[in-house]
Amino acid sequence: MNLDEALHTFVVEARELLQNMEESLLDIERGMADDDAINAIFRAAHTIKGSAGLFGLDFVVEFTHIAENVLDMVRSGELKMDGAMTALMLQVCDHLNLLVECVAREALPEAADASSGKALTDCLMQYLGSYKAAAMPVESEARVESLGGGVESGCWHISLRFGKDVLRYGMDPLSFIRYLGKMGRIVSIHILTDGVPRLSEIDPESCYLGFEISFESDADKAAIEGVFEFVREDCRIGILPPHSKIGEYLALIRELPEDEMRLGDILVECGTLTAGELEEALKIQNAGEPRPIGEVLVEQSMVQAPVVEAALEKQKQVRESRNSENSLIRVDSAKLDQLINLVGELIIVGSSASLIAQKAAMGELLEVTSTMSRMVEEVRDTALSLRMVQIGATFNRFQRVVRDVSRELGKDIRLVISGAETELDKTVVEKIGDPLTHLVRNSMDHGIESAPVREARGKPAQGTLKLNAYHDSGSIVIEVSDDGGGLNREKILKKAVEKGLVQPDAELSDKEIYQLIFEAGFSTADAVSNLSGRGVGMDVVRRNIQDLRGTIELESREGMGTTTKIRLPLTLSIIDGFLVGVGTSSYVIPLDMVVECIELDAAERESGDNGYINLRGEVLPFVRLRELFEVEGMASIRQNVVVVQYAGQRAGFVVDTLEGELQTVIKPLGRVFGGVRGIGGFTILGSGEVALILDVQRLVQQATDRELGNNALPEIASERKR
Repeated sequence: MNLDEALHTFVVEARELLQNMEESLLDIERGMADDDAINAIFRAAHTIKGSAGLFGLDFVVEFTHIAENVLDMVRSGELKMDGAMTALMLQVCDHLNLLVECVAREALPEAADASSGKALTDCLMQYLGSYKAAAMPVESEARVESLGGGVESGCWHISLRFGKDVLRYGMDPLSFIRYLGKMGRIVSIHILTDGVPRLSEIDPESCYLGFEISFESDADKAAIEGVFEFVREDCRIGILPPHSKIGEYLALIRELPEDEMRLGDILVECGTLTAGELEEALKIQNAGEPRPIGEVLVEQSMVQAPVVEAALEKQKQVRESRNSENSLIRVDSAKLDQLINLVGELIIVGSSASLIAQKAAMGELLEVTSTMSRMVEEVRDTALSLRMVQIGATFNRFQRVVRDVSRELGKDIRLVISGAETELDKTVVEKIGDPLTHLVRNSMDHGIESAPVREARGKPAQGTLKLNAYHDSGSIVIEVSDDGGGLNREKILKKAVEKGLVQPDAELSDKEIYQLIFEAGFSTADAVSNLSGRGVGMDVVRRNIQDLRGTIELESREGMGTTTKIRLPLTLSIIDGFLVGVGTSSYVIPLDMVVECIELDAAERESGDNGYINLRGEVLPFVRLRELFEVEGMASIRQNVVVVQYAGQRAGFVVDTLEGELQTVIKPLGRVFGGVRGIGGFTILGSGEVALILDVQRLVQQATDRELGNNALPEIASERKR
């Protein structure tokens, strides 16, 4: 076994478990959870403790063991999961995250972290100590409620259902039972054969047996559980201590496998009856006693009525089929990246083959290459879908952020999430987290007012923060909205004039003024707080979004709220493109943004510098790619306009030729060309030539600004010269 690889798997799975644990705790705090959520929290802590024990991570095991004991008491109803308990468990979750990060760094917790862990341990021990003190007077009652008769006094009851594939994983079920015998004495063992199929259907590599064991030992439950750590994920294991209560046996009955089983088998497997008692009861029934066996057992005082009722209820549950298990495989993202790269190379080679087939004018070869292109496209879509993830997981992480920040600020703020099922590339999801965090914290700090201010303005005391995602024109739009005070236009403009960002007599639109907060060091916050003021660090947010080939814009109404829109590409690797030609140069436009293609008539072609045409009664600004990129040579007699749309705005690109659709592998520009605006990357055509991929969002914005009087396009040309 590669221990480094196994340890990495532990870290990844622990992070996921802690994320689920935190979400369940937040649901409980909001009153949106049930007993299943508490059980899920307990299982997460128990799994982390068990896995950490395999690697000898004592500092994780010791802390988690105490938290697990408290959660076990909550699960059994001995403690209540109130607000204080939920807040404590959230702190426990945070500390476990910290310990897991120490494992990832292969380091021990620092002194400050150990101190905070000690403080949390003391708080947990107070719950354990107070319960033990309160439970002492009723110890005799607990013994009265404990099951007798069918359970041998002082024995543990162990219920084992090994997974079907345990043998394939190199594990021998009998070896675990033999090892169990070294810790104590196996008083009795009952082998369950209900799962064994007909002889002709038996797979010699599959395990079909279950075991019910009566075990006598001085070991504690943790030590007994430790025997089965290596097979815990693939088995169903139930352990009941000596003198267990009726409720615990009832729970075990309900958790038995979902097969229809005889009442006697269930009772024996649970340890409620001995084999002799069951045999005697069956004799009475076979002798002609008309009453149900459950009533006979109760009359003979062999078992208490609640246990029988639970067993009878279980017996009535006939399952038509077992629920199919989800077969999920964890794949390293680096391998997916390699797959996407290989698919990209396959697309380029396929384009070359199609080009050769066209030149050769061979019908059979053209048919084969056409089929291959279609299959390559399906492979591409499948490969890209492997990297697509729902953004809901990212949105849900902000439940905790909103909870903590609102308490820190003394505000009542609720988070509303919509569009959580929207999918986008995993790389984009990973890189969008930090910008979203900054925007969310800013909206809460300086967007949403305090309760007294909101009530004075006629608003509800509780503020609302919304996260929304949706698809639009081949892009994904993420919105961060609040119902706060909005942006103060005059205040922003005044600050910009003070900093020399704009001239005092400049006439700017609201949109242009709001964009000023993305300038480095710009802030309108009156006071410095632990959270950033709206605008502080926003230049970093914009830069991070632009690195993802995205854009960010603001919409605000003073006194009503602010909405920040982030527009991102769905994927950063492979897209469907539309190839156009200008002279000897080729350019690719993302196909999702192409609306239509029209011919530029002679009158419009001779209009020269107007920069717009009349498109069915609407003004359409356009960009001449020949002039923008200074393509040499004479323009063709026939010119075309490719109409594109981005973020609700339309513009046209004037080109010489329309080459048609193609699959495009986006390759990033090098550092030397990183500052060139209007170009989003390049691709290699089937002929081996390089085609530039147009940055449609930037060019549309520039064309629109020029229509409004801001001559921004020459800036692109000057950058290209540099």
